[in-house]
Amino acid sequence: MAISLKELVKNEDLLTGGHRACTGCTGSNILRQIMLVAGKNTVMGGATGCMEVVTTIYPYTAWKTSFIHSAFENVAATISGAETAYRALKKTGELAPAAAEAERMNFIAFAGDGGTYDIGLQSLSGAMERGHNMVYVCYDNGAYMNTGIQRSSATPFGAHTSTAPAGTVKQGKEQDRKDLTKILVAHNIPYVGQTTPFHWKDLATKVEKALSCDGPAFLNILMPCTVGWGFASEIGMQIAKQAVENNYWPLFEVENGVYKINKKPKQRAPIEDWLKPQARFRHVFKPGNEHIIEHIQAWIDSEWEKLLKLEAMTAE
Repeated sequence: MAISLKELVKNEDLLTGGHRACTGCTGSNILRQIMLVAGKNTVMGGATGCMEVVTTIYPYTAWKTSFIHSAFENVAATISGAETAYRALKKTGELAPAAAEAERMNFIAFAGDGGTYDIGLQSLSGAMERGHNMVYVCYDNGAYMNTGIQRSSATPFGAHTSTAPAGTVKQGKEQDRKDLTKILVAHNIPYVGQTTPFHWKDLATKVEKALSCDGPAFLNILMPCTVGWGFASEIGMQIAKQAVENNYWPLFEVENGVYKINKKPKQRAPIEDWLKPQARFRHVFKPGNEHIIEHIQAWIDSEWEKLLKLEAMTAE
């Protein structure tokens, strides 16, 4: 599947400007890129969270396609229900002619890490296990950014949040982040992918693959957050790029159980270069906290080695 930027940008932008995302928000960029590939024959479902709030503040909407707002915990259930209803109406001939003749209707659910890793995990798991023709997108910004920057199970070790603060007693979150991508692989669904908004071609290709699946697909997309992570608003895409170069957020996909790493850095960048621009990691550079950086680096190296082994084990 060859994705051409020249052709992609000719597609209609289905997420309008004028929404209320923060300056430098990479999340709105993620949604725009997804919709450039998906097109108008798409039903979008958004869980409560940053991207729902900034694009659908009543009575306005930034969406030029069908959109359903769901609670934090049930967007996967909502979109799986919409997909089931579509199939039922198509089978009984009750759809309008234009809808019935559409080659394919896309059903996409999206939520942040709070609504995916944590609150919405059970409805996500259920929808994947049932085998609905839908794509679930997690925009992972590593905390509950919409409600005050509380820690989530996606928050990395050592990061400062409002509920896992760095202070005199503790130095940020004390647990490594959950590996949700592998949890979804364990559901044995046709397609799972991990990407970032900086790597537009990788993202677009993975969206196209996910939408073409006969069955459910899952995409985990890193979303650097200028507010919650505390970096200059103009460097969000650079932060996303660096996360791949230092192996914190590898680009990989799993098609029918077969792992493929889409980018292998020729020389791994040190994690310090990625941590320094982020205020949430400012404390780890204080004397006496060297062990935090060492722990983060050791975790990254260990996870990368596991990924390399999985790719080798499942190679066709």
